[in-house]
Amino acid sequence: MEVRLNDRQQHILWATIRHYIATAEPVGSKTLVEEFDLGVSSATIRNVMVVLEKSGLLYQPHTSAGRIPSDSGYRIYVDQLMTPSESSAKQMELALQRGLKCEDRNLEILLDGAAQILATLSGCISLITMPKNNTAMLRHLQLVQMEAGQVLLIVVTNSLETHSKLMDLPASKEGNQADVEATDRELQIVSNFLNAHLRGKSLSEIANLEWSELDREFQLYGESLKKSLMQLERHTSQSAATQIMIKGMASVLRQPEFAEINQVQTIVQLLEEEQDQLSRLIFDEPDVEEIENKPRVTVRIGSENPLEPIRTCTLISSNYRHGSIPLGSVGILGPTRMDYEGAIAVVTAAADYLSEALSYINYFKKIKN
Repeated sequence: MEVRLNDRQQHILWATIRHYIATAEPVGSKTLVEEFDLGVSSATIRNVMVVLEKSGLLYQPHTSAGRIPSDSGYRIYVDQLMTPSESSAKQMELALQRGLKCEDRNLEILLDGAAQILATLSGCISLITMPKNNTAMLRHLQLVQMEAGQVLLIVVTNSLETHSKLMDLPASKEGNQADVEATDRELQIVSNFLNAHLRGKSLSEIANLEWSELDREFQLYGESLKKSLMQLERHTSQSAATQIMIKGMASVLRQPEFAEINQVQTIVQLLEEEQDQLSRLIFDEPDVEEIENKPRVTVRIGSENPLEPIRTCTLISSNYRHGSIPLGSVGILGPTRMDYEGAIAVVTAAADYLSEALSYINYFKKIKN
């Protein structure tokens, strides 16, 4: 259910979260009057906080205590009430430029150093995945017309693995027997075109294919082909194990949110022994439509995380990429009580820096060869 807040409620929720992030102490109305220029009385603030609590955005950890934000409260804060810190982004950019050297072309050293800098500046556990090893190359592709207006896309890789995907036939291509024969000829022409342009390329490069080179009458297949090929690429790469650079664990686990030893043990076990689950969560696969747009930052707060050990944490992640192709991810993991303005900014800055650095060291050509 969507919660709509008026300006006063938004301002008081913002102030409550800002104070709690800074102090880790439940917040009362008197504290907000003293610390923030809200322009209303303590009684008014107290009434608004009651409304926010009934809306599920704040709660009292103890009957006599002040209030603290819920996961839903943090979600509204992140989506509506805050702006990523430009100064934090600049600080991260400068730290990476000063602390790392791209010219040695050692990818593991580069990512390990970036993870350490990210952990230091964010105060959180940093998580940077090694680039996905998308070495599956196209050997042959074939489009075969099926019944009920569908086309079967068959892809054979350089390792002789065969993958297939059903895609819808453009509506204008469905029709009588004559149309079926004409479509068969068209599909063969399109198959020949794709084989000529894609043979020997990694499947992850398919997103950059110049679809406009198809004759106008064949461009009807373009969007369906693009989506299907992207889905096949994801399928071929998702089973590969991904190494994660992890830094900053000790300092974060000393924070008050992690006082329970059992909770610490489950988080450590996830980070050390179940990296395959974590890497699939961090590496946020974009939809085809999103690949051509600006890379996004994903913020999973508390119960939004599907992995039980980190459901009291916030995970912020963004992909780094070669052109429009996502290769790996940059993330931080910390308590839900984190500096979201700074955290989102430094993750974005780190992902942007690694995208540029990988282009500089020409990593993409390296993994092709």
